[in-house]
Amino acid sequence: MAKRFELLVFDWDGTLLDSAAAIVEAITAACGDLGLPPPPAERARHVIGMGLHEALRHALPELPESRYPQLVERYRHHYLARDHELQLFAGVAELIAELSAGGFLLAVATGKSRLGLDRALRHSGLGPFFHASRCADECFSKPHPQMLEELLDELAVAGERALMIGDTTHDLQMARNAGVAALAVAYGAHPVAALDAMQPLACVQELAELTAWLRTHA
Repeated sequence: MAKRFELLVFDWDGTLLDSAAAIVEAITAACGDLGLPPPPAERARHVIGMGLHEALRHALPELPESRYPQLVERYRHHYLARDHELQLFAGVAELIAELSAGGFLLAVATGKSRLGLDRALRHSGLGPFFHASRCADECFSKPHPQMLEELLDELAVAGERALMIGDTTHDLQMARNAGVAALAVAYGAHPVAALDAMQPLACVQELAELTAWLRTHA
């Protein structure tokens, strides 16, 4: 059977890497360092997937602009202190290897920095499977479509032949803005109701369901 999609673009945090809780904890700890009340956990989870500066501005919109650089520094300190402990969701490595062997082009579109993604790709061992990637310090933050548009151009794939896979409404809105189909995963940062409201092709509840969907629909 002919493939529906040629290119599969994955978000990283909360989609491939089990990192949502660590991100929320790093935001909370950074606020503590600066003597600031942390944002509610729901708001902190909502900003996952954005570029770091944009995420912290959304998480703490009342903070004076001059204090964001210090907040960014403290966030990075706390996140990097434990990012080597974070693990891929169980089954991710096998799924990515299977998709690669099946002839799909694979890419990453992430709110991480280039330095952070490169470190994560090395640590996870997944780097060799991905043909291209875009990060938040190279493009406009999600949900702007630039990341997807540049990946489509680099890999010479038409928008209708690409699929964005992510755990946040930022991923799904980015796909919509780029004219690309989207698949939501509900085991990451954003709640199912918010994901469903974006009308993705499907919203899968666990990695086994994602694997099954890609085998039969991609």
